[in-house]
Amino acid sequence: MPTQCAPDIAILGGGIAGLWLLNRVRQQGYSAVLLTDQDLGHAQTIASQGMIHGGLKYALSGTLSGESEAIAAMPARWEACLAGHGEIDLSAVNVLSRDFYLWSSGKLASRLTSFFASKTLRGRIERMDRDAFPDALAHKAFRGSVYRLVDVVLDVPDLLDKLAAPHRDRIYRVDPAQLRWEHANGHASSLCIGDGIRINARQFVLAAGAGNAALLQQLGSQSPAMQKRPLHQVIVSQPGLPALYGHCTGTAAKASPRLTISTHTRRDGQRAWYLGGDLATEGIARDADAQIAFAKKELSALFPWMDWQHARWASLWIDRAEPLQQQLIKPDEAFAATANSARNVIVAWPTKLTLAPDLADRVIALLDAPQQPDANTVLPLPAPGIASPCWETLL
Repeated sequence: MPTQCAPDIAILGGGIAGLWLLNRVRQQGYSAVLLTDQDLGHAQTIASQGMIHGGLKYALSGTLSGESEAIAAMPARWEACLAGHGEIDLSAVNVLSRDFYLWSSGKLASRLTSFFASKTLRGRIERMDRDAFPDALAHKAFRGSVYRLVDVVLDVPDLLDKLAAPHRDRIYRVDPAQLRWEHANGHASSLCIGDGIRINARQFVLAAGAGNAALLQQLGSQSPAMQKRPLHQVIVSQPGLPALYGHCTGTAAKASPRLTISTHTRRDGQRAWYLGGDLATEGIARDADAQIAFAKKELSALFPWMDWQHARWASLWIDRAEPLQQQLIKPDEAFAATANSARNVIVAWPTKLTLAPDLADRVIALLDAPQQPDANTVLPLPAPGIASPCWETLL
């Protein structure tokens, strides 16, 4: 006889979306298990820069976009969790920085400067005096303006570990080749793992990022459809690298940062800068060598007082999995909807780390009331580890 369990909810996906949801639903009395095909956070989550932001990086054209407004409420929810009184206790999570900066490589256009000083952004951005600039921008050769945002940067591997810790007995690693759905009449009755395990959940949540597409295909579902938007990020490490967290603006007409930098300390004690922004979005047209060469040129232009001759470099391709949009544009919000072929299957994409709390709200709104007791049926499956970040694996 196969091992069987019948939780209220089975979550497929071990990134920020699945782990945040697992915490929320178990708090609300649902019985739940989580299945992942690799280490926790192995794809999009571990590739994140860890920034919990309020969307101001999407307002660099001088207006608040739909995307920036949708995300504006998220930092307060994360801050409550980090303080230990939010929806999930994250008070033990390592905060890499509470100082996050926006700086210009030259003089900001007056229209953008006025926008940053407007009532709209009061309390969300502060112009810094020169004696308060971060070390990386404190050199006398720096010319430009520096603003501090109300954003924080988290240690993503530690965040994954803290989210998983209270629920280790409900989190399992599975071979995706062994998964098989049983479904009929618009209802998924079971998820079978090989011949020996059957999960008879009342509802299933697909939170597997890019993996959702294969799971939906197995269900015979055509919607919700998925899109992939690639990024090509860069990692650089060298002795004496200063800590810096922030966005460098491009032109005032462009609603995205020219360069985004987060700093991470490797196991060998050296710091690494993880580079995103326009560098990463526009870098998809460049191969690895060309992307690294472009990153060197950018850093030499923005930090001409720094010597990069002893630096180590690597680049990383990331596919952002999201709900399909017209012309493959970037979605403004988190997404959750019922699969068209199985009414008890919910498909979810957070679209970015910061929106994990909002995604959980959207999924919970689609759940039936809890019914099953939270019995601890131990499944004969291994436990996943925590994925290693690219500044450890690629350098």
